[in-house]
This record gives sequence, structure tokens and C-alpha cells, in this order.
Amino acid sequence: MSVKVFGKGTLAARRRRHLSIRKKVSGTPEKPRLVVTRSNRNIVAQMVDDVHGVTVVSASTLQAPFKDFEGTKVEAAKKVGLLLAQKAKEAGISDAVFDRNGYKYHGRVAALADGAREGGLKI
Repeated sequence: MSVKVFGKGTLAARRRRHLSIRKKVSGTPEKPRLVVTRSNRNIVAQMVDDVHGVTVVSASTLQAPFKDFEGTKVEAAKKVGLLLAQKAKEAGISDAVFDRNGYKYHGRVAALADGAREGGLKI
């Protein structure tokens, strides 16, 4: 009897892409992994040190600066990228490895990466 791990569909395809990416991408204390997590309403970005298993810096649309934000989700994602780059700079981080978490590099994911680059983070 074989066990079906993923199945079919969009979510299963994203999980397959996520695991394929995670095999190749890992973060270090000097160059952490920038992980993007997306929902229908919010976007979360974390910089993870995989050596020690800790989140170094994070930014999200759930945080206080976005409480009264009125704009599109793409604009919010870009602002999250800028905020993450600012926090990373304060923590002494200038480089990162981008982990799109199985999502297509388009729309909010691309806007977040562009915002992080504009903020001075090298991806």
C-alpha cells in the first residue's frame, strides 16, 4: 500500500515546490533565509537563521504600523519589505537568501522582495 503525501491541486503543488526549494536554500547567521508567508489578507516576512533555528528579524501586516494602512495588498507587501530591511539593517544584516515558500515570484511576493531591496537588503 502506498501513501499519498500530496495529492493533486494548487495547495499540493505549492507544498511540493516548497519542499523542493527548502532542500536547496538554508540560512546562516551572516546570511539568513528571508521566508515569505502569504494569506488572503496578510503577508509575513521572517529572516531565519537555520543553523541555530531562530528567527532573527520579522515584519508583518499584522504589526502596529499597518493598523490604519489603506492601500492595496501589493503596496502593503512592499511596505513590509521596507520595514524588514530597516529591522535587518539595525540587526547588522545586509544579505539574505530569498525563500518564496513555494509561491510564484509575482504580485505580493515580488513586491515584498523589491521593497526589501529598496530598503538596502541584498537578496
